[in-house]
Amino acid sequence: MKTHPASRPAAVGHDDYSLVRVPDSARRSWISVAVQRFGQVSSFQQFMVGAILGYGMTFWDAVLAITIGSVLLEAITILLGVAGVREGLSTSVLARWAGFGRRGSALVGMLVAISLAGWFGVQNGVFAQGMHDLAGSPPEWAWAVLGGAAITAVTTYGFRTMAWVGYLTVPAFLLLALVSIVDALRHHSLGELIASDPPGEPLTLGAGVTLVSGAFILGAIMTPDMTRFNRRPADVVKQTLISVTLGEYLIGMIGVLLAHAARTDDVVGIVTSSSGLLGTLVLATAILKINDWNLYSSSLGLVNSIHVLTGRRVGRVPVTVALGAAGTLVSALGIVHAFSGFLTAIGMLAPPVAGIIIAEYHLVRACRPALDRARRTGAPPPDPADWMPRALVSWAAGTAAAVAGLGSAALTSVAVAFAVHAVLGRWSAGRGAAAAADPSSSPEPPPSPVPATSPKGP
Repeated sequence: MKTHPASRPAAVGHDDYSLVRVPDSARRSWISVAVQRFGQVSSFQQFMVGAILGYGMTFWDAVLAITIGSVLLEAITILLGVAGVREGLSTSVLARWAGFGRRGSALVGMLVAISLAGWFGVQNGVFAQGMHDLAGSPPEWAWAVLGGAAITAVTTYGFRTMAWVGYLTVPAFLLLALVSIVDALRHHSLGELIASDPPGEPLTLGAGVTLVSGAFILGAIMTPDMTRFNRRPADVVKQTLISVTLGEYLIGMIGVLLAHAARTDDVVGIVTSSSGLLGTLVLATAILKINDWNLYSSSLGLVNSIHVLTGRRVGRVPVTVALGAAGTLVSALGIVHAFSGFLTAIGMLAPPVAGIIIAEYHLVRACRPALDRARRTGAPPPDPADWMPRALVSWAAGTAAAVAGLGSAALTSVAVAFAVHAVLGRWSAGRGAAAAADPSSSPEPPPSPVPATSPKGP
C-alpha cells in the first residue's frame, strides 16, 4: 500500500525528519550548515586531489582546473541546495517528486546508501591505518573499531550534534593542517614552487577538471540532506560559495604546492610522517568531520528505500547503527579496499541523479504545483507515480556518457542527464497541452445511460 512519508508523525528522538519536511522551527543558522559543508570540502581528500594535480600539472594549470571544476560544482550544488531548502526534504525523498517517482526514489536511496556507506568504510580504514602507522599500537583493527564506533555515535544524534562536532573539528583541522604544512614547506621558496615543472607524468586540463569534479560529486548530490535545515535559498548560495571556493582553493592549492615541494603525490604521507603527534591529530579531525556525513546521508537514503519498498517506517537511528557497524566491520577486517573498484563503478551511476533532479525541479516543473500547495497548506503532497520513464531514460543516457569517457565523466553525465530529461519533460508537457487544447484528440466519453421511462414524482 502506498503511504506518503508525512502521513504519519515523525519518529521521536533523533530521527531528524528522515521522511518528512523539516519544519521552520527546526531550521538552523546558515553558519551552522556552512561549517559542516566546509568540513566536507576541506578534507584530506581535497589535499590528495590537489597533490595529484600538482604532481602532473604546473601551478597555474592546476589553478585553472580547480577553477573550472569548482564553478561547475558550485552551480550543481546551489541548484540542488535550493530545492532542499524550499521543500525541506532529503535527497532521496525529494527524488520521489523531482523526477524519479516513488519506486524510482528507492533506487536513488539505495545508490546513495551503498555508495556513502562504502566510502564511510574506506575512510575509516584510512583512519585506522594512519593511526596505527603513527602510534604503533593498538592493532589496526582496534583503531578501525574505535573510529567507526565514535563516528557512528556522533551520527546517531543527528544534525545538531554533528554541527557542534563541526564547530570543534573544522577549526582544529585547519589549524593543525596549517602548522603541519608550514613545517613541510619551510625549506622551499614559494616563488620557486609556483614556477616549477610538475614532477610526474603530465596531466591534461580535462583530466584535471574530471578529478576535481569527480571528487565532490557525491557531496553535491547529498546537498539537500544538509540544506533542508537552512532557512532561505540565500543561505544556500552564501554557504556554497564560501565553503566550496575556500575548500577547493585553500586546501587544493596547498596540495599542489606540497606535491611540487616533495616531488610526490603522497600528500597524506608528507603531512603525517613529518609531524608525529600533530599528524595524528590532523588525520583524526580530517576523517571525523567528513565521515559523519557519509554515514548520515547513507542512513537517510536507506530509510527512504525501506519505506518505499516495504511500506514500513524505520527510524534513522537503528539504520545508522546498522550501517555504521557494517562499515566498521569491513574496515576492521581489512577488506574494505577490495570494494574500492566496486564503489568507483557504481559512482558512475550517481552524477546523472543530480542532472535529473535539477532539470525536473527547476525546468520541467511538473512536480512543483503539488509541492507548492503542500508547502502552503502543510498537508503532504499526493503520491507521485511509481516510475517516471523519462528519468530512467535520462539516467541511462547520463551513465552511458560517463562510461564512454566523454569529456569530464562526472560533469558530462550530469549535463547529458539534464539535457535529455529537460527535452523529454518539455516534449511530454507539450503533448499534454496539445491534448487539452484539442478535445477531438481524446476519445469521447460514453454517453450517460438514460432511463427508459421518466421517474414519477411522489
